[in-house]
Amino acid sequence: MPSAGDTRVPERISEAGAPRGNPFGARFVAPLYLGASLNPVNSSIIATALVAIAAALHIPVGDTAILISSLYLTSALAQPAAGRLAEEFGPRRIFVAGITLVLAAGIVGSLAHSLTALIVARVLIGAGTSAGYPAAMLLIRRRAEQAGHAAPPREVLGGLSITGAATVAVGPAIGGLLIGWAGWRAAFWINIPVAAIALFLALAGIARDPDPVRFGSPRALASRIDLLGMLGFGGSLTALMVFLDALPRLDWPALAAALVLAAALVGWELRAAQPFLDVRLLVANGALTRTYLRNGLTLMGTYVILYGLTQWLEVARGLSAYQAGLMLMPMGVLTALAARVVSRRAAVRWPLIACAVLLLVGAVATLFVGSGTPIAAVICVTAVFGLTSGAGTVANQTVLYQEAPAAALGTASGLLRTFGYIGSIASAAITGTAFHRGVSDSGLHSIAWVLVAISALVLVMTVLDRQLARADRHHTNQPPAGARNPGPAPSTEPTRTEPPRTESRSADMTTGTHTTPALDPARTALLLMDFQPVVLGAVPDPQGVLARAGEALAWARSHGAHVVFVRVALAEKDAAAVPAHNKTFSQAVAAGYLTDGIAATAVHESLKAGEDDLTVRKTRISAFASDTDLRAELRARGVDTLVLAGLSTSGVVLTTLRQAADEDYRLFLLADATADPDPEVHRVLMEKVFPHQAEIISTADLAALSTAAQ
Repeated sequence: MPSAGDTRVPERISEAGAPRGNPFGARFVAPLYLGASLNPVNSSIIATALVAIAAALHIPVGDTAILISSLYLTSALAQPAAGRLAEEFGPRRIFVAGITLVLAAGIVGSLAHSLTALIVARVLIGAGTSAGYPAAMLLIRRRAEQAGHAAPPREVLGGLSITGAATVAVGPAIGGLLIGWAGWRAAFWINIPVAAIALFLALAGIARDPDPVRFGSPRALASRIDLLGMLGFGGSLTALMVFLDALPRLDWPALAAALVLAAALVGWELRAAQPFLDVRLLVANGALTRTYLRNGLTLMGTYVILYGLTQWLEVARGLSAYQAGLMLMPMGVLTALAARVVSRRAAVRWPLIACAVLLLVGAVATLFVGSGTPIAAVICVTAVFGLTSGAGTVANQTVLYQEAPAAALGTASGLLRTFGYIGSIASAAITGTAFHRGVSDSGLHSIAWVLVAISALVLVMTVLDRQLARADRHHTNQPPAGARNPGPAPSTEPTRTEPPRTESRSADMTTGTHTTPALDPARTALLLMDFQPVVLGAVPDPQGVLARAGEALAWARSHGAHVVFVRVALAEKDAAAVPAHNKTFSQAVAAGYLTDGIAATAVHESLKAGEDDLTVRKTRISAFASDTDLRAELRARGVDTLVLAGLSTSGVVLTTLRQAADEDYRLFLLADATADPDPEVHRVLMEKVFPHQAEIISTADLAALSTAAQ
């Protein structure tokens, strides 16, 4: 990590394999796409091997269904868990660990001689492949922000969806060829070369995570990753899936267990310092919660047709499993094409509305499908659902990227996949209920009526979601990630302390200039740090900087931004815990000028705290070293952008900005509401260091930047 006086661009901005002109070069995205494809490839290929596995192990074919459900259940639990671990330990480490686990699982499955061993291999595959998507999303988000791109990298995000869709599309056909050529073990050993290639590409193309691993004590580690929250989430989800899998029989004990565990999980997460499932965020951030529900319902509708129509084609139309799989290939191809088209658009609202309309059209069309319907017409119906799946997956993924807090994108991405798995399992339950007396036209029509209800709900949710329109207005004005910005070549003149309103102090990777991204006040927190009499007396022009802080506070009040007052003060127990070798705070303890409860350590009287404001007392230099869990509080409010102002530049501003940057917040620094006892230190930090991690603006810029986000 660069030192405070290091004037170079941090190495993370120039990761291995990323050409300076394109932060999303092939060496960076190739391992992400390949790693993210491991889960869908294992989901689709195994279907063609079940009959052969049953014959080889001398067991009923029905018993092999656990090889499918075990992967789905493991993936549903492991996706958000892998995302949380990626946030805690670094996305590259978790990505590489996941691929390594898949490699090991391929070996275990290839050598297995019992159903139990195969189940173990599938569980390992589910756990390993679950790291690919959330870690990839976190890596993409960090790369985009490090490169100074405010808009989502739409084509890169679309590539993740396209890779998965293409894999699902060709998976059954490739699986059938592999199984016919090399036997059922090919469904497992295929992971060995694919994972080995992905591992090599990841090690070569993705730079190491910059921060060292912090394990700490087992108790501290369990608290940081919220192990109890993970276990509670897993237990409630498992019970729910048992209930859904038993339908149409009502397994009341499983449902009761799911509800009790869910209630206990909510109670625990409301008290957890760093919750795994941030209940407060889901309540406060309606756009994110609606994205989960919309994605889950859309995939439920798509998979209802995928499962139901496949069974109907085999039984009612007499096709083989391989022939039915070939008939569904156009659906997969159109899924990939639709994903490609939507990924090139900045707007998401209209693609999501189109997705819901197509889902409804497909549901109504299915009502007219019967045993006498021409095969070409059936293929056309499946094509509608392919368009739905491609458009919906990419658009919902983009909304997630925009709405999820940057520091929690790994967990949020995993939860998006979890909702998809729940929708998939629910669709299997719907299909099983409709066909429980036999596969027939009437059963298919029952599925279609359920699908009509699902699609109508998705359409209403999407049309009434005004946040989608607001997000489109903001992001359509942003240049796409990787786009070159017109303008003059980088200047060699020193950067001014107070920049013009539209000029960014972060250097663009291609031209050296770009427009400062707009502020969304609802997702922004203003941190007013150390505006205390004891600190104000040490900086030049204290009244001037205090007046600018007051202007920033007035902006936050009028625009609905969150406000956090940060002050430094030591209670008696805090003073006793300061070691003698801590030069700054040991001197403060000896002098007694940072004692809590005195007027000198209170927030200056001109900055009045409001009822909804947060005030934190810190016991070290960084704002995050406080008696309040600032990270959790910001996450609960849905904050992913920080506007910083404080005293002094080389103290709380430097430490807080660096830490917040490492935790992937979007950062704006108010140059005229920040000061340092040493003006030269202030100048060097503002001109040489901070621009690489934050947008340097003035208080006068705030109104214009927040208006641009409306």
